[in-house]
Amino acid sequence: MPIRLRSAPVTMRSRSLLLGLLWFLSACADSDLLLPPSSMPIDQQLRQLLAQWNVVPIGPIQQQAPARVELGRLLFFDKILSGNRDVACATCHHPLHHGADGLHLAIGTGGTGLGPARALGPGRQSVPRNSPSLLNQGLRAEYLFWDGRLSGHGSGPFTAPPGVVLPAGLSNIVAAQAMLPVLNRIEMRGERGDRDVFGNPNELAEYEDSEYPLIWDAIMRRLLAIPEYADRFRRAFPEVPASSLKFSHAAEAIAAFVIQEFARYGSPFDRYLDRDDAALSAEAKRGALLFFGRAGCGFCHNGPLLGGGSFANVGIPQFGPGVGSGAPLDLGRAEVLKLQFPGAAGSYRFAFRVPPLRNVELTAPYMHNGAYPTLEAVVRHYNDVAAALRNYDLNQLPPELRAAYHGGEEVIGDILARLHPAVSRRLNLTEEERGALVAFLKSLTDPRARDLSALIPASVPSGLPLP
Repeated sequence: MPIRLRSAPVTMRSRSLLLGLLWFLSACADSDLLLPPSSMPIDQQLRQLLAQWNVVPIGPIQQQAPARVELGRLLFFDKILSGNRDVACATCHHPLHHGADGLHLAIGTGGTGLGPARALGPGRQSVPRNSPSLLNQGLRAEYLFWDGRLSGHGSGPFTAPPGVVLPAGLSNIVAAQAMLPVLNRIEMRGERGDRDVFGNPNELAEYEDSEYPLIWDAIMRRLLAIPEYADRFRRAFPEVPASSLKFSHAAEAIAAFVIQEFARYGSPFDRYLDRDDAALSAEAKRGALLFFGRAGCGFCHNGPLLGGGSFANVGIPQFGPGVGSGAPLDLGRAEVLKLQFPGAAGSYRFAFRVPPLRNVELTAPYMHNGAYPTLEAVVRHYNDVAAALRNYDLNQLPPELRAAYHGGEEVIGDILARLHPAVSRRLNLTEEERGALVAFLKSLTDPRARDLSALIPASVPSGLPLP
C-alpha cells in the first residue's frame, strides 16, 4: 500500500508575492504527500518522487555571443569597476573557489587576500551575508540575493531593491544583478574620503547613494577611456553607437560570461534524470529517497535546480552586523517586504531564499551567513532544527564572528516561532541515513565544476592585478 506522509504542500515556482504568501499560509495546514510503497524497485520509487517534485533536466542553455562573453570575462576580473580599484566581481565569486569565496561573510573593498584567507581592512565591515556561488546562476532564476530583493522572470521587467530603478531593456536577471554591487559601498564602491590603490580620490564614493545613474556613468567613463575596452564594447555591441554605451551594456556582457561559463549541469544526478539508472550509487539513491520523501527536503528544494524559487526560515543562527532596520539581526525577506507589503513581512521574518543545490558539495560554507562548514553539519541541523539552533557550536566560526553571535533566548525564540512547517519536526535520522543524504547531495556535483581555473584571463585591460 502507498504510504502517506503528513506534511505541507508546496508551490513549485513562485511568480509573485501573492503566490508566495498563499503558499506560506497553506503550508500551515496538513495535507498528504504520496510516498511510493517500499516494495517497489528503488528506481521506480525514486522516479515517482522526482515526478511529484517536478525534478527534470535543466536542459541546454542558450549560447551567448562570444564577443560579449569575452568582454564579460575581462570586466568580471577587472578591479576598475570598484571605487578604490581594489576589488572585482571575481573577488567574491572566484573560479578557484567555485564561483564564491569560501568565507562565512563576504569581504568587499578594503580587504586583503583572496578566498578563505581574505581579511577585513582597517575600519571596514564585512558584507552581512555569504557570497552565493555563481554556478548555474541565472538558469531559470526568478529571485537573486539571499533576500530576493531582485526578482523577475525571463527578460523582465525586474523588481529592484528600494531606491533603485533599473534601466529598461535588460535581457535577463543576471544582467540586472550585475548593475547593483558597484553601487554598494561595502562591496565595491567604498566610502567618502577613500583613496584608491594609486592614492587618488575615489570619485565613485563621492556621489550620494541616490545618484546611482551618475555612478554607472562614471564607471563607463573609466572603461571607455581604455582603448581595448572601447574596442571590445564596439565588437560586443556593434549596433550601439559609442556615445550611447551605458553601464547596462557592461552588465549584459558580465551576464553573458556568467550564464555561459559558470553553467555546470553534467552531474551523476543529471545522468540519472536522463534515464541512466546506473549513474547513482545505491547509497545516493537511498539518500534521494529520503530527500524527496520522508525527510521532506523536496518541499523547498524542488524543480530542475532543486531550489531557488521560494523563501524559508529554517532556523539558522544569527551572527554578523545585520541588515537594515533589523540590525544587528538579519530579518531576511521580511526586510525587503516591509515597505512594499508590510502585512506580509511578518510571515517572512528570518526567511531567506532557498538556494539551488546543484554542485552544492563545492560551495561551503552553507546558509545565508555561512553558518555551517560541511554538508554533514547541514544535515545534522535539519535532523532537529530547534536543538541545532539552541546548541549551535560557535567553534564553527572565526573569533570575530563568535563575538557577533546573537544567540539570546529572545532571538532564538523569535526564530523558532516562525519556522517553516517543513522543518518544524524532528527527523530522527540514523547516522546511516544522514550519510546517505550527504551521498545524494554529492551526486549533484558536475565533475567539470571542480576546476574552473580555465575561466581566469591572463590579464585585464586596465592593467590592474587580477584578484
